[in-house]
Amino acid sequence: MKEERRPSVLVVDDVGANLELMEAIFHRAGYDVHMALSAEPALEFCSIYPIDIAILDVMMPGTNGFELCKKLKSLTDKYFFPVILLTALNDKKNRITGIESGADDFISKPFDVLELLTKVRSLLKLKELHEELDHSENVIFSLIAAMESRDLYTKGHSTRVGDLAKEFGSFLGFPDKDAAMLKKAGLLHDIGKIGLSEKILSKPGILTEEEKEIIKKHPLIGENICRPLQSLHGILPAVRAHHERWDGSGFPDALAGSDIPLIARILAIIDSYDAMVSIRPYRDSRTTESALFVMERELHEGQWDPELAGLFLQMMSSAVFAGNRLA
Repeated sequence: MKEERRPSVLVVDDVGANLELMEAIFHRAGYDVHMALSAEPALEFCSIYPIDIAILDVMMPGTNGFELCKKLKSLTDKYFFPVILLTALNDKKNRITGIESGADDFISKPFDVLELLTKVRSLLKLKELHEELDHSENVIFSLIAAMESRDLYTKGHSTRVGDLAKEFGSFLGFPDKDAAMLKKAGLLHDIGKIGLSEKILSKPGILTEEEKEIIKKHPLIGENICRPLQSLHGILPAVRAHHERWDGSGFPDALAGSDIPLIARILAIIDSYDAMVSIRPYRDSRTTESALFVMERELHEGQWDPELAGLFLQMMSSAVFAGNRLA
């Protein structure tokens, strides 16, 4: 049986005696310990060893704990990396500075050993939960890749919708977090199709009424696939409602107008655009210019939120996007 890796702690303090004390505490508690007297070797340790958590003294010459915390967080921005700041500065201003630097918790000097170990264990448990969540999301993203690989006509569709949805979110002035959520929604909006017959999805001719009803089930299947993950709850309205229409004639709930969740109204526009510029079994692809012309012509015919669709056309017709897309 493979031996389980012990948690690894990085302690950074410019006072050697403090490092020795921390080393003894964490060794007794069953952790691997890496020690650094300044920011430079600390950053080097993080590039070499699998560090799980960092404890940083705030008051250090050169790069202080606040600045080092920012650097460590930027190096590990793709996953949760807990940082505890160790400080004798207990005023509100320094606490706020610590929070702004990305610190996850604070320990006041002189510290209580039990409090320190309790906070470390708590943050490591939170890190473990984040890693389990990332793994679960990656499984679902892999399902999307597997689904699209079955069909030449839809390969890359979800990735393109996700990327363009994020760009549109940024164009609309959404915060980075919300724009990233739009990308995730775009990536997963068609996940429910994995539960449908490949024969129906790739049928070159006109679908029967029965086949159309089967296709209409994919938003509900997708919602059920994504619902168990708490991190995907924000995109559930997009997965369920991206085929709703502004005039109320969409599916699965026949929602109309502003009753359709905003994230779903955005996805519906992006999804339609990418479908138009992609090859399908029943038709060739349109050019970007042709697709935008069709969308402008049909702007007020009831499929999309006309205000959002107008803004999408404005973005796609802008100089930046014209240079990238209207080749």
